[in-house]
Amino acid sequence: MKTTLVCGLLGAGKTTFIQQFLRNAQKKSVVLVNDFGKAGIDGEIFSADGIESIELPSGCVCCSLQSDLITTVKRIIESISPEHLLIEPSGVASPSGVLEALGILRVGPITVIGIVDATEFIDLHEAKVYGSFFEDQIMNADLILVNKTDLADEEMVKRTIGLIDELNPRAIIFRTVNAAIDGPLPGFSHKRRFFKGRRSHFAFENISLSLSGELELSSFKNFFEALAEGTYGNVIRAKALVRTNKGPYRFDLSYGRVDMRPFGASIADGTLVIIGEDLKGDLLSAAAGKRISLS
Repeated sequence: MKTTLVCGLLGAGKTTFIQQFLRNAQKKSVVLVNDFGKAGIDGEIFSADGIESIELPSGCVCCSLQSDLITTVKRIIESISPEHLLIEPSGVASPSGVLEALGILRVGPITVIGIVDATEFIDLHEAKVYGSFFEDQIMNADLILVNKTDLADEEMVKRTIGLIDELNPRAIIFRTVNAAIDGPLPGFSHKRRFFKGRRSHFAFENISLSLSGELELSSFKNFFEALAEGTYGNVIRAKALVRTNKGPYRFDLSYGRVDMRPFGASIADGTLVIIGEDLKGDLLSAAAGKRISLS
């Protein structure tokens, strides 16, 4: 069984990459996805694309859920026997912790793909927001996608590639838009010696909300823009699947940018996950109204 670990900070484009990659996959593939919040959203996104997925929500597979990861991978091998297993850890998971678990299982061969957001990679590194955790994701990658190059100026993209090359000169680097790569991924045959950072994950707050009923699209868009502006605390990442008066929609918020698009499947009950610091749960609950309840 081939195993691919897809890593990247919150909002870098991991889910989008897996969707693109598996759209034309010939091998039997399964995605093991670890959402940070209690309510899993990525699993629904994969299902809408006809991608088989298994979720490990409400925790981090590099630490608190490491034993669950081992048990789940064993079950996947025994009951599904895929030719290709893709693992999407939470954006706050350290690849080294996942690689340790896979080493216990003696799973291989393993390819680690790192995805970075070209619009904010340099700023985050210079601010030392993520420290050695940041390096863990870069230095353990075999292949790195410098994503969202359409949203960053050329100088920023070049600086990003230069810094990555300095941190991990053995990695193959791709410039991408929407995390899309043309053609098959290159193979890797080296014996892995992984870098382990001093910090395994970050204690971000998360709030999961269930959204019942049909919501007004423009009002929910305004709500997401208020999240981006800091009205409800320092929101680092938010995502939602909602049933609106204009049909089902998917919302994403990453580092101040809001993206909304129609969702290609029906939604019975909507879901919203918010990740950040100093989140104002009381204001979120008040803004939600009667049709949204904290879970």
